[in-house]
Amino acid sequence: MMNQHVRQTPAHFMACAASALVLGLGILGLGTLSAKAEVKPAIIYDLGGKFDKSFNEGAYRGAEKFTAETGIAYRDFEIQNDAQREQGLRRFARDGFSPIVAVGFSQASALEKVAAEFPNTQFTIIDMVVDKPNVQSIVFQEHEGSFIVGLLAARASKSGKVGFVGGMDIPLIRKFACGYVQGVKYGKASAEIFQNMTGTTGAAWADPVKGAELAKSQIERGADVIFHAAGGTGLGVLRAAADAGKLGIGVDSNQNGLFPGKVLTSMLKQVDVATYKSFADSKAGTWKAGVQVLGLKDKGLGYAMDDNNKALVSPEMKSAADQAVSDIISGKIVVHDYMSDNKCPN
Repeated sequence: MMNQHVRQTPAHFMACAASALVLGLGILGLGTLSAKAEVKPAIIYDLGGKFDKSFNEGAYRGAEKFTAETGIAYRDFEIQNDAQREQGLRRFARDGFSPIVAVGFSQASALEKVAAEFPNTQFTIIDMVVDKPNVQSIVFQEHEGSFIVGLLAARASKSGKVGFVGGMDIPLIRKFACGYVQGVKYGKASAEIFQNMTGTTGAAWADPVKGAELAKSQIERGADVIFHAAGGTGLGVLRAAADAGKLGIGVDSNQNGLFPGKVLTSMLKQVDVATYKSFADSKAGTWKAGVQVLGLKDKGLGYAMDDNNKALVSPEMKSAADQAVSDIISGKIVVHDYMSDNKCPN
């Protein structure tokens, strides 16, 4: 099949030394053309669906950008239960899709198995490390971005009490919480932080009713700014805060516009960039397996500013946040990573 891209060498060249050069150039051309022609990208979303306004939707936006720029279509699959992770990965691999982006840490065990079965397929997993020669693992330093929005929360709070609502109770989400606590304390040492996790199964990512209930309980205790790291569940957190006249903080995608004037900011996790880059690198023939760690320094994280929240973040607050970003990048501020020891200093 690939030979169709190679120009047939005229017979009268075969007898001369130049034929070797022509053939060599043909082979080089083959490598480039086949890499570009064969890119066939796909995505498997985590529970919560691609339109969760958060983590999954970031991957969707990255794929859409790739298609808009290249005209290359992609396939995607929204799982409904854990068993479908392995089924979806294997089906895409059998159908010749590559690269295949697996969104979320929960895809790891399924990917471990399927990647071994299809060694010539490129896989990218977001938020977990899978050590296989054909797997690209992209992880983020979420504690850094959470620190910044924690600092902003402390500066915005009038009560001195803020909240955090996580999705599934796992070390990764504790990592968000720990970074947030450190940022809040950096902004106001006397601040009080309430923390709740939504659940211990994948359903914790898609329960906005429970998210709203947890947010309301924190508001009743005095919290006036609440940060969520809960996927679709977080939509309930943001709505509850807005309905109560308090401030929410979004996560992963820019959620400022969901409740304009009621979302202080959003901690941006550039899942869209990671997905786009996986597809684009595969097309260009530069895709590489291994671990990539993205933080503030790499612009893999950030905080959202736009017309929806500009009245909520004063110039002084923004200056303090930007200075903290610079200090984290330089090493002047070291944000403790909960996952290094499962402890949070505050």
